[in-house]
Formats: sequence, C-alpha cells, structure tokens
Amino acid sequence: MSADTSTKRKLRFPSFSVQILLGLVIGVALGYLALRLGPVDEETENWLTVTLDTIGSSFVGLLRAIVPPLVFTAIVASIANLRKVTNAARLAGQTLLWFAITAGIAVAIGMALGLITRPGENTSIGAEHAEAPGRTGSWVDFLTGLLPSNFLGIEASLRGDSVSLGFNVLQIVVISLVIGIAALRAGNKAEPFLSFNASALSIIQKVLWWVIRLAPIGTLGLIGNAVATYGSDLFAPLATYTAAIYIGLVLVLFVVYPILLRSHRLSILQYFRGAWPAIQLAFVSRSSIGTLPVTERVTERNLGVPRAYASFAVPLGATTKMDGCAAIYPAISAIFVAQFYGIDLQITDYLLIAFVSVVGSAATAGMTGAVVMLTLTLSTLGLPLEGVGLLLAVDPILDMGRTAVNVAGQALVPTIVSKREGILDQERYDAGNAEHLFDDDEAGAVADEELATAR
Repeated sequence: MSADTSTKRKLRFPSFSVQILLGLVIGVALGYLALRLGPVDEETENWLTVTLDTIGSSFVGLLRAIVPPLVFTAIVASIANLRKVTNAARLAGQTLLWFAITAGIAVAIGMALGLITRPGENTSIGAEHAEAPGRTGSWVDFLTGLLPSNFLGIEASLRGDSVSLGFNVLQIVVISLVIGIAALRAGNKAEPFLSFNASALSIIQKVLWWVIRLAPIGTLGLIGNAVATYGSDLFAPLATYTAAIYIGLVLVLFVVYPILLRSHRLSILQYFRGAWPAIQLAFVSRSSIGTLPVTERVTERNLGVPRAYASFAVPLGATTKMDGCAAIYPAISAIFVAQFYGIDLQITDYLLIAFVSVVGSAATAGMTGAVVMLTLTLSTLGLPLEGVGLLLAVDPILDMGRTAVNVAGQALVPTIVSKREGILDQERYDAGNAEHLFDDDEAGAVADEELATAR
C-alpha cells in the first residue's frame, strides 16, 4: 500500500503555473517547426500551423463564451453581498482612483521613453507604409460604450457574407450593475432572483474551471501559432520603437508595481506567484477579456481579495484598466508619429497625451484593440491617422506584452485597495499559489462574510 502511495505521489502533476510554462516552451518549439515547414502555397498554411491556430483560437473562444454569463452573475452577486457593507461606495472610489494613479505613472514612463529613444527618428520604415486604420476611437464611443444597445450587450458585424456576433463587456457591466441595484431596491420580492443568480454563478464557475484546466494546451496553441505566423517578420525598421515599448512595459511591471506593493507592505514575490497564471495567459492569448475569468480567480484565491469586491473590480478593470494598451503604447506611439512627420509637440500636447491615456480607455472600452486607443490619441492631438499604418507590422508582438501588463494591473489595484481598506486576506495572500485556482468555493464564501462585516 505504501508503495502505491509513493507511486501516486511521483505521478502528481506539476503546479498550474509550471503546466502553462511547459505549454509555452513546447508551443515555441512547435511554432519554429511550423515556421521551418513553411506554407503549402501563398494562400494555404501547413498542417501544423493550422492545428496550432485551431487549438489556440478554440481555447480563447471557450473563455470568451463564458465571460458574459460570468460577468453578469458575478456582479449581481457582488452587489447582493455588498448590501451590508457601509464602505461599498468608498471601495469603488478607491478603485477608480488607483486605476488613474497607475495609468498616470505608466503614461509618464511612456512619454519619457519616447523623448529619450526618439523612435520616430531612429527608424528606416518608409512613408509608403502609412495607412489610416479601418476603425478609429472617439470620445463619443464613451457614451455608446456605456449605453446598452440590447439587454445582453450583443453586437453584430458583417464579415464577408456572414454575420459575426460579439459582446460588449462594458455594456454587460452596466446592465449587471443596474439589475443588481434594482434587485436590492425591490427588497424581499427579489430574494428568489438573487438566490437563482447565486446558484447560476456556482454552476458557471464550475464550468469555467474545467475550461481553465485546458489553459496549458491553449497556451501551446496560442504561442505556437504566434511564432509560426510572425516569426519570419523583419522588425529591424522598428527596432527602436519596439524596444522602447517593451522597456516601458518592463519598467511598469517589474519596477512600478513592486514599488507600489512594497509601499503597502505586501510581498512582491507573493504577488507574482499569485498573479502569474493570469499574466502568462494574457501574454500568449493577447486578450484581457479572454483572460478575465483567470484574472478574477487569481485575484480572489491567490491574492486574498474578497470575492464580492473582486467580482466587481476585475471586470471593470478588464474594460477600463489598461496600463499597457492605453498608457505606455499610445504615449510612445503618438511621439513616434509626431517625430516621423517632423511635428514638434508642445507641453500642452504632452498634457493631452496624459489626459487621454488616463481617461480615454473608458472612451474606447466598448471597442477592441489598442489601435483604437492610439487613433483616439492621435485625433485628439491632431496628428496624422495614417501614422498608425507605420506600426501595424509589429503590433502582434507588442500586443503580447501590452496585454500582460494590462492584466497585471487589473489584479494589482484590487489587491492594493483591499490592503488599504483592511479587507485583504493576508494569510491567503502570503500562501497564494497557482494550485489554489482549483480549490472549492468555501474559502471564497468565508471571504465574502468577512467583507460583509467590514467597517
């Protein structure tokens, strides 16, 4: 019997983070193999590239499919759990304040790097690559992003001869908040609905954890396809620009965030241990929305943020908190475009860049892609939108780092706010690791009870 027990222990699977890392390494190897095989012809990729693409896109599709019901039920449940909390409004205000503070620091770093490295002058890319993007951002998008066009926040778009359906997460957040508040106002008559919502949330979370367990396989497909698709591109003309973006991302992720953690007497190592599964997945998936379920899970289970607060703050952050896409990237990119076209920026222009980066992410939350955020910045400054076309060649590679920083910030702010408000589960934070992702929900219920009694 002891021999069987010893054998079982030897066959124990590695932690979730290690599994994702293994998927990353194997994916890179398969991606380079697919790259060496080359396409079958000009219009047909080889079988390995197609397989990797199918695996990666299927995994992201599964995650995105679970996001709408998860966001709706989680926010309604969080409002129900917060009804006994006297400082709920303060939590929301502190969350938005720290969103702005970290975004302000990130955009300052971006502008400094743009002025130091001067990427628009240190480039050999030609003006023939300039091309206006198909989608642009505007301040009107802030209102259209907030106001739901239908009950489910569904959006339809034409792709060739077919209709593609998507969802607007910001609109789902608004709908959920309204229904949750209305349920509280309805009093006892709404109790059956709130009970049903809580049961639905439990079921959705169970399905979600099944999907999350596929993350190592999804990582393999996503990173493998990225290497196979973009590995042969030549980035030399935009090397300075690419380096500036990644230096900025590294500074925010590994310097600014650790400083904020230490200033709040939180372990830097434990933060990265806890949040790393979501950061890893964000890097390879290039989707904050697709990573949202994992981000919320690690914020609750690994970082010790009460579920009732995390289920509100993390979805809100996934739509409006983008230190990579909405701060560093547009700041450096706007300076690149100005330098490329020989346009001198004044102090007021830099202040506008900072303003758009801190506030503008909300104006583009109803749309997708950092390119939309960049067009909003360029149009606000009066810079040529054609400059966007100069940067599209390296955008997929940049998007990996941008999304990783976005998600890291979306987990960081609720952690800091919880610490400041005295509701952080310090013991869970200090012990957090990837294996906690698949624990049962009892600990989360205890955390909710602690938050409900917080004053």
